[in-house]
Amino acid sequence: MILSGKQKRYLRSLGVNEKAIIHVGKEGMSYNLVDSTKNALNARELVKVSVLKSYDEDLDTLAFDLAMHTKSIVVQQIGRTILLYKQARTPKILLP
Repeated sequence: MILSGKQKRYLRSLGVNEKAIIHVGKEGMSYNLVDSTKNALNARELVKVSVLKSYDEDLDTLAFDLAMHTKSIVVQQIGRTILLYKQARTPKILLP
């Protein structure tokens, strides 16, 4: 699925008020991280991920890998915060 600019803006506006529910520490990518992110995406569709300062590798690579493993889309990455979106079978978020 490819999102248009308008759809990404809409998702970013929804993500501003969200709190990060996934936190990435010094372990980085792990099975538990991928599994908990998949569960959160299935429940919410839009998930904010916070990367702690103890993680010292490339953040762009982390965002890409996490999106690939969870089959989601990186909507936004600002600093140490990543916003992921995955449309559910019965969408809760209606995109414009």
